[in-house]
Amino acid sequence: MPIALIILAAGQGTRMNSDLPKVLHKVAGAPLLVHAMRAGSALEPERTVVVAGHEAAAVTKAAQDWDESAEVVLQAEQKGTGHAVAQAFTALAGFSGKVIVLYGDTPFIRPETLQTMIDTDADVTVLGFESDNSMRYGRLILSGTDRLARIVEYKDATPAERKITLMNSGVLCADAALLADLVAGLENDNAAGEYYLTDVVGAAVARGLAARVVTCHEAETMGVNCRQDLVAAEAAFQAFARAEALDNGVTLTAPETVFFAFDTYVGRDTTIAPNVFFGPGVTVESGAEIKSFCHLEGCHISRGASVGPFARLRPGAELAEDVHVGNFVEIKNAILDEGVKVGHLTYLGDAHVGEFTNIGAGTITCNYDGVNKHRTEIGPQAFIGSDTMLVAPVTIGAGAMTASGSVITENVPDGALALGRTKQVTKPGLAAKLFEKFKAQKEKRRKETN
Repeated sequence: MPIALIILAAGQGTRMNSDLPKVLHKVAGAPLLVHAMRAGSALEPERTVVVAGHEAAAVTKAAQDWDESAEVVLQAEQKGTGHAVAQAFTALAGFSGKVIVLYGDTPFIRPETLQTMIDTDADVTVLGFESDNSMRYGRLILSGTDRLARIVEYKDATPAERKITLMNSGVLCADAALLADLVAGLENDNAAGEYYLTDVVGAAVARGLAARVVTCHEAETMGVNCRQDLVAAEAAFQAFARAEALDNGVTLTAPETVFFAFDTYVGRDTTIAPNVFFGPGVTVESGAEIKSFCHLEGCHISRGASVGPFARLRPGAELAEDVHVGNFVEIKNAILDEGVKVGHLTYLGDAHVGEFTNIGAGTITCNYDGVNKHRTEIGPQAFIGSDTMLVAPVTIGAGAMTASGSVITENVPDGALALGRTKQVTKPGLAAKLFEKFKAQKEKRRKETN
């Protein structure tokens, strides 16, 4: 059956005390909205509609950066969740299938939970969870053991209803045509004067239709409304990601100090030392080693490679098998072929380094001229001497060598040695004379200021 997603992302989130829309605050390197879209995308939806409001242009960009096919509609006035869903149906004309309503500030709903909702035999299915009855969530009012009679918002609930521990997550699944019809009939006769999506349950039951509840763990329904919630969500994500990595055969010597992104992939038998940070877009193959204090983003690390300590891999860094990247090395948009060694204190940007090449300490690819970026090509089995400046665009041939301290501005043929430094001049005794001069000047200044 075709599936469509409606993701509500129109709120400002005033409790965030931020100019940024609430759904664009990040957990594990991705906006909250992207987490919700990602969970829904596992269902392979035919249509995805995001309802935007506050800072709609920014929300649209974030949604379509993740899924360019996502449609964004505007809720110009904030009149409640039911009103928001009604706006979404303007983009679902002609769609026939089931619709799932998600929330852009609820990042942790599992795809398996959503699939259970789709598979449930009911006209309307609501996602609920058990929690402490002091929580200010809407309550799910059951009829019998498995039928849902209605949903009551906390602010509208009686004291007896507030004692119920079965809470409403807000996530809902129904046939598209039915949901559109139910939403169209909503009224705003409530304490907030809003059109509640939750009222569709009572409306469906009044028609003799079946409404049921699917339950999940409370952690899945965690919403983010303030900075403290954002901290809690980050901690929850990291705890899960670390446990999953360990279960998948990754060694974390100090798990609590390793931070993963929402899309980090690490193969088994990889070892990750303390204090490693993963930004978005990192893949680490099996059997690699990431040493302490590394910062990785947008990069690929192959089997047997070793990175760090204190290394930074930026987007476009591609490390082949058995590459060694040492301390205080930065790599950006560069391919390092098998067996390359970059020991320390080096920057490689916009480059391709051939297999088994050795890059000496202090090497820099001078890739930017103030306007344009240029590439450096280094052939296989080359030797780049320490403190070499490679002024791009430049090519170093296979088996070639650069002398330490050289500035290389021209291509170097295969097997050649390139020296690009001035001739050393030595002045006997001059250092001692200069030191005496400097000391005398310093003493004179001291006397003048006393």
